Amino acid sequence: MRGALIRLRRTTGLPVAFGGLVEPGRRQVRISVLSGTATAALSALAVSSGNGLGGKAVALARPCAVTDYSSSRQISHEYDAAVATEGLCSVLAVPVVVRRRVRGVLYGALRTARPLGDRTLAAAVEAARDVEQALVVREEAQGLLAATRAAGTASGAVWEEVREAHGALRALAPRVQDPALRAELLRACGRLAHAASRESAGSGDAPDPGLAPREIDVLACVAAGSTNAAVAERLGLRPETVKAYLRSAMRRLGAHSRTEAVVAARRAGLLP
Repeated sequence: MRGALIRLRRTTGLPVAFGGLVEPGRRQVRISVLSGTATAALSALAVSSGNGLGGKAVALARPCAVTDYSSSRQISHEYDAAVATEGLCSVLAVPVVVRRRVRGVLYGALRTARPLGDRTLAAAVEAARDVEQALVVREEAQGLLAATRAAGTASGAVWEEVREAHGALRALAPRVQDPALRAELLRACGRLAHAASRESAGSGDAPDPGLAPREIDVLACVAAGSTNAAVAERLGLRPETVKAYLRSAMRRLGAHSRTEAVVAARRAGLLP
């Protein structure tokens, strides 16, 4: 959230940005992150669905904006005191939506009353997409960890679920803009693959074939049963590029088929 707000201010020139997530089990957003604010008036503010600008964005699940917050007839005014204390006039609010459920709100604001243009709104929507992506990564990682714990007494079906989750996370990692989060995600995938290889007799002893990250991404999708066309769509690559990565991986692994390549990668501890 903090990184998305900082990028929003940098790309738009908005002096103030803030936001928060929907509290579990409640229909309200708790403002938890402030960037560029001069007071603490907005900190920890609880915004109920339907109330104020952010509440309207939550209720409608779409971006909303006003040019003069205090006098706008488009919103209710439960939070005028906090907004006025911070000295905000033009404000936009963009919902963070994951799997068709609003999970939070990002705000951007000016201290003067002037229209917020389409480019500013588009940048705010892009910042919200960053937060959505981070939430998806976190939830997928939590699911993967849960599946890993369940795999301690491994049944074939459970390991297949682990492998599918591993492939999904590897496909998601290149789209994560935060380098630290992306690296952490890939390290977790690597630990999972290495742990899985130890569960299989005779695995984990093969030398590292030196596969490129994208080659492992392709093999992870292939291991989940995806065709080359499906792999291309999932990873955002051209089908010809997928074939090239697959050929290269097979050559490095000494494999003559897709199945052999997956087996060899698992033996080397590169796939679960």
